[in-house]
Amino acid sequence: MFKFFIGALTFFYSVSSIAHGISEDAKRAMIEGGYLKYIILGVEHMITGYDHLLFLFGVIFFLKTFKDIIKFISVFTLGHSITLIFATFMGITANYWLIDAVIATSVIYKGFDNNNGFQKYFGLEKSPNLIWMVFIFGLIHGFGLSTRLQQLPLGEKGFSMLVRILSFNVGVELGQIAGLIVMLLIITQLRKLSNFKVFSRVFNDGIIFAGFMLLLMQLHGYLHTSKPDEFGFSEDYHIHHHMKIEEKNQQDYTHDNL
Repeated sequence: MFKFFIGALTFFYSVSSIAHGISEDAKRAMIEGGYLKYIILGVEHMITGYDHLLFLFGVIFFLKTFKDIIKFISVFTLGHSITLIFATFMGITANYWLIDAVIATSVIYKGFDNNNGFQKYFGLEKSPNLIWMVFIFGLIHGFGLSTRLQQLPLGEKGFSMLVRILSFNVGVELGQIAGLIVMLLIITQLRKLSNFKVFSRVFNDGIIFAGFMLLLMQLHGYLHTSKPDEFGFSEDYHIHHHMKIEEKNQQDYTHDNL
């Protein structure tokens, strides 16, 4: 069980490094390319942003009408667009590991809410207002996106920089739409199951677990990057060290099953 936990944590960390990091190739592409490059990067960032997509999946999981889906997604979009555009243009930033840890908490929150956790464990008649919670978490998700976008060469503050930010935001929205289409197709099929109520409980427990693992991974990354010397290796060799751990876990697993 311990090996599984460590392996899962290492997997989430390695995927996070790919999905959320801005590679050197991407940075060069931004310098050489135009606004279209920022749109494409925004699309890629959202469709690989499993934390954003998990939260959205939780939000729309029990929504039955197209009107409700549009309403909640619009509120989320408004929230993350505000902080993405404003924080990036003004140069407001924070440690992205900690911001992503809060985003992971939003995933846990939505799975907990979907399973009536506030009613079962806190004795509340109603959960906190969902519209407001989606908007607040949208602001946080947008700030997380902004911390990543600010790693790119955006140029001097002015009209050109603003257009680059807006282009990235357009790409994020397009990626979000693509993700939502897939989610809706999945949910539509799930609702046809005779035991959908039982399955929904298990599924949202899975969302909570995924959010918890993401939270551990983000806090783990924060500790390693903020105090690398305490872990016996430098920040530069952080990912390399985890790759060695993953290889060793795989070797141990293979040996145990021979």
